[in-house]
Amino acid sequence: MPSPIPPTRLLPKDLFPSADISVCSSPLQQRGLGATLQVPPQRLHGKLGSRPWSSVIHWQQLRCVEAVGSGGFGSVYRAEYLGQTVALKKVKRRSKNRLASRQSFWAELNAAHLSHRNVVRVLAASTCVPADFQDEGSIGAIVMEFVGSRNLQQVIYESPEPLEEARCLRFSSDMAEALRFLHAHLLVHLDVKPPNVLLSPGGVCKLADFGCSLQLERERAPSSISPLLSHGCGTYSHRAPELLRGQPVTPKADIFSLGITMWQLLTREPPYTGDRQHVLYAVVARDLRPSLSHAVFASAQGRRRAELLGRCWSAEVRRRPSAEELLELLRSA
Repeated sequence: MPSPIPPTRLLPKDLFPSADISVCSSPLQQRGLGATLQVPPQRLHGKLGSRPWSSVIHWQQLRCVEAVGSGGFGSVYRAEYLGQTVALKKVKRRSKNRLASRQSFWAELNAAHLSHRNVVRVLAASTCVPADFQDEGSIGAIVMEFVGSRNLQQVIYESPEPLEEARCLRFSSDMAEALRFLHAHLLVHLDVKPPNVLLSPGGVCKLADFGCSLQLERERAPSSISPLLSHGCGTYSHRAPELLRGQPVTPKADIFSLGITMWQLLTREPPYTGDRQHVLYAVVARDLRPSLSHAVFASAQGRRRAELLGRCWSAEVRRRPSAEELLELLRSA
């Protein structure tokens, strides 16, 4: 099954570091990249919340406190930086696909210049990682706001606390708000799923992990998709069928993924069972979707929820609501 994301669609060609660039150089500092990726002047005083993001990490001011997560991408730590609690993400070099590792690292910075209540904010990033901060051959590190150690995956599947309808609605609205903001800036996340939605102590959802994200071009439509990164991006259970077919990326791919995530919130069950390849085939060829015969969809309100989910994961991209339309539908629910 082809992957939806080729290397050239993750970032402009200019942003790919060539083999002869030193470990401390940053593609964001290369010439000719346009205003949106220019690194603002440093401000080392005052609170981190008021600082622009930086392409330099002041390692002497950074102290790891504890590990809070790890995976194929690397490791995340709670840390102290310039007097405040932050999250430090060390992106590791994948031995089997080093190009994918670099693409993932630079894609993480697609939202670095943006700030929104429901998006985890990037504070600093660097490809120059000192030896005492290395973690499994890190190719780079990113300092982000520290939201907490809980994500929606844990809330849905590992917590005994109830997920009442009002709470599900609030979480869904938070994710739709994040996507509305990102899509307005022509940024597509492409990996919306419960583990990538962090939950603050105040119960606010924040979308994280932009390693699969794509900055769309305003001037022309996206080009055709090539099948080069067969396992490098996205999660098969949440991936839109048009991407599996190798068709162009649009913001509606995120709406499909959000629909699957909303179903998980409502049912607290995995969306599919069975072999990965069989699921992928069925999603594309047989319009397989999570079951809407669950008890939570039996009431009149539940049937309206089911109808909304059906629109979000429709095989016809044009039938899916935009993030803004989805937000309005959730507010009126």
